[in-house]
Amino acid sequence: MKNIVILFLTLSVSFSNVLLAHQIDVMVNHKNSTITWTGSKPGEDHSGTIDIKSGKLILDHGKLVGGEFVIDMTSIKNTDIESEKKRGWIEEHLKNEDFFDVENFPTSKLVITSAEQRPDNIYKITADLTIKGITNKIVFAANVTIKRNNFLATANIVIDRTKWDVVYKSGNIFKDLGDKIIHDEINFDIFLLSEK
Repeated sequence: MKNIVILFLTLSVSFSNVLLAHQIDVMVNHKNSTITWTGSKPGEDHSGTIDIKSGKLILDHGKLVGGEFVIDMTSIKNTDIESEKKRGWIEEHLKNEDFFDVENFPTSKLVITSAEQRPDNIYKITADLTIKGITNKIVFAANVTIKRNNFLATANIVIDRTKWDVVYKSGNIFKDLGDKIIHDEINFDIFLLSEK
């Protein structure tokens, strides 16, 4: 009986290892992948880019099962303002303690905790997003096309910045701002390509 139990445990461990062996990490091509941000206030919005420092998706038998990405917050740029002086001012403002405080928090991180496959390459993604050292769960849809060990993924993520202590001129935090408020929602358009 003891030998049977040992054999069963050995087979169980071996089977588990075989299952795990099918999970592969596919690195993101950070040079050709993009994150575009959009923020707004009454009657005006601005947009720009943030660089991906590193990242990967975890695939299992051609399906997305996880992943994680490190975002370089020091790379925040504005792309819609023509004036070099005004563009530089808004970039520095986004980097200081009013917004993302990149001197103390140079990176942000997104970790996929679950990925539920839906029809037409759509996944319901649940992830932990860390900004300024604060982690909150977010849920969003992503379109992920996987061919062998390659992927192309797109997603639109909208967050309430105040949940990460980015409260500058938030109408929900500060009253009587009038048209000086900056909306709490930040929109991120994500485009990811795998490394060849």
